[in-house]
Amino acid sequence: MAGVKVIVILALCLALGFLLAILSCALYGNWWPLIVVFTYCLAPAPNAIFGRIRSSDPLADSSSGAADIGRFITSMFIISGFGLPLVLAHADVITHAAMVMSIAGGLLVYGSIIVYIYVFSDREEF
Repeated sequence: MAGVKVIVILALCLALGFLLAILSCALYGNWWPLIVVFTYCLAPAPNAIFGRIRSSDPLADSSSGAADIGRFITSMFIISGFGLPLVLAHADVITHAAMVMSIAGGLLVYGSIIVYIYVFSDREEF
């Protein structure tokens, strides 16, 4: 039953990450950091969509160009999830405390997604 404990802990971390992102908006009366929540939701989509495309050539390497494009777009969403609060705080659109809360929420959300993929992935794929 270690799987259930891991899922519960990851769900709590994910919920805490979203809570920090929403509180960074609500506590300081500025809803611009909420844009980061959309990057949390959109980040895994390109990797999931383009990762399913495989090359029909059996002699080709295991990584296809489409999978690489999906990883690249996913990384753009993840970097923008961390960079957007920094840019907004630098432009004095949001406070520095809201920036810290938004980045901490992003670390929790992305960290829980990465841990989930690592724990529940098939080891034979690597």
